[in-house]
Amino acid sequence: MTGSKAALVAIASSVLLTITIGLLGPSAVVPALPGEAWQPPYSLAAHPGPHLVIALSALAVVTGGIGLVAGLVRPPAVDPRRLVTAGYAAAGLLAFLPPSGSADHLNYAAYGRMVTLGLNPYVHGAIDLPGDPVAGAVEEPWREEPSVYGPVATAVQALASWIGGDSVKLTIFMLAVVNAAAFIGTGLLIDRFTRHDPALRLRGALLWTANPLLIYQLVAGMHIDTLAIAFMVAALLSRAHPVGGGALLGLGVAVKLNAGLVALGPAWELRRRPGRLALMAGTALAVVAVGYAIAGSAAFDQLGRTSKAISFASPWKLVQGWLQGLFGSGAYRAEIQVGALLLMALLAWRLLRASGREVDAPRVAAALAIAYLVATPYILPWYDGLAFGLLALVAASALDRFMAVHLAILSLGYLPARIQEVPDDVEWLRTVVRAGLVPWALLGLTVALVWWAWRAGARAPRRPEPAAPRP
Repeated sequence: MTGSKAALVAIASSVLLTITIGLLGPSAVVPALPGEAWQPPYSLAAHPGPHLVIALSALAVVTGGIGLVAGLVRPPAVDPRRLVTAGYAAAGLLAFLPPSGSADHLNYAAYGRMVTLGLNPYVHGAIDLPGDPVAGAVEEPWREEPSVYGPVATAVQALASWIGGDSVKLTIFMLAVVNAAAFIGTGLLIDRFTRHDPALRLRGALLWTANPLLIYQLVAGMHIDTLAIAFMVAALLSRAHPVGGGALLGLGVAVKLNAGLVALGPAWELRRRPGRLALMAGTALAVVAVGYAIAGSAAFDQLGRTSKAISFASPWKLVQGWLQGLFGSGAYRAEIQVGALLLMALLAWRLLRASGREVDAPRVAAALAIAYLVATPYILPWYDGLAFGLLALVAASALDRFMAVHLAILSLGYLPARIQEVPDDVEWLRTVVRAGLVPWALLGLTVALVWWAWRAGARAPRRPEPAAPRP
């Protein structure tokens, strides 16, 4: 078997494993969904053991990561349309299966439920709806947590809750339909953008539509990030129309605030056209302002707290431990935030220099998104989806493989991403892998990226200096 065929086999195996995990039904990685048996999503309700499903998840991540990297290094000889079609089919099928990975989708359902019952999800947590069938499904440690998502995300959650009513299953299914539509829609945009070049089209399919790690995290995991990415990719491809592009940027920001980094791409491209820049920026700000005006000021209350958090798999958790060892107890969050901003600025600068003369909106957005994802103290696997959506719009580089490895390592660090139903004898996955091996691996990967970006920036051609005027 050739290397390119092996890559396709690995990718297909990963996707089939992800589908199998959902099809088996409630388990340590698939939260149970109360509701009528006839209501979607559906499963075999086989109740597999925790060790089996965690092993299947690990195998899906490992085979998917290997297949993705191998496919990006040596693109397989396959019609891109087949990969694209297969990715769409997988996304559509997974919408009818219970979400797997984390239990974030139960939080989404509860926030929508609060809206339909007249409670503010930015003030209340699931614990404030005692006895409610939907809020009661939210798992620890999130039962007391208000929403950190934007008003557009909350509106989608409220619509799903209005349709789903008391049924967790039906509410989740409606959210899954929106999520799958956003994933497929993004794939359609990328495929249309790259259709003139078969090689770019194949790469776009590998980076997004048929990316087994994104199918595992964004589609099967059903994270709201998928919707934000869809708006941002659409905005970049619509930037020739300032009003339409600005509205899409605003919608993306109103789903998830950190997606606003993408807006700096069109802003850079339009810096010498102030009229169009003002029109696009004004439209985006108007959409965001209307959304947050409806949501109320409480929508910002959680952002300050969450912006200072440090995830267990982040390399900054190592830095926090070193600071505590050197200077005594303390969170050192302010110092880490400053360090993260400096690292992000350094990476963004070098990545943009590596682009040479071809610095347009997608390249600026991709550079900033990757710098943010590498530097931020709080990182989760599904956050990486933004980078892949943007990389599919720019030229191929080593960044494709870097982000594939980054996502694979993070995904392994969050096996499982739940607390409930996880046996004590796999606690080492959190204490050793997530809090130990993964931060060190990501730290090494970050050092490698800085080194590559520095060298690539030094070699990249510069804009020619203007000719000296004739005497």
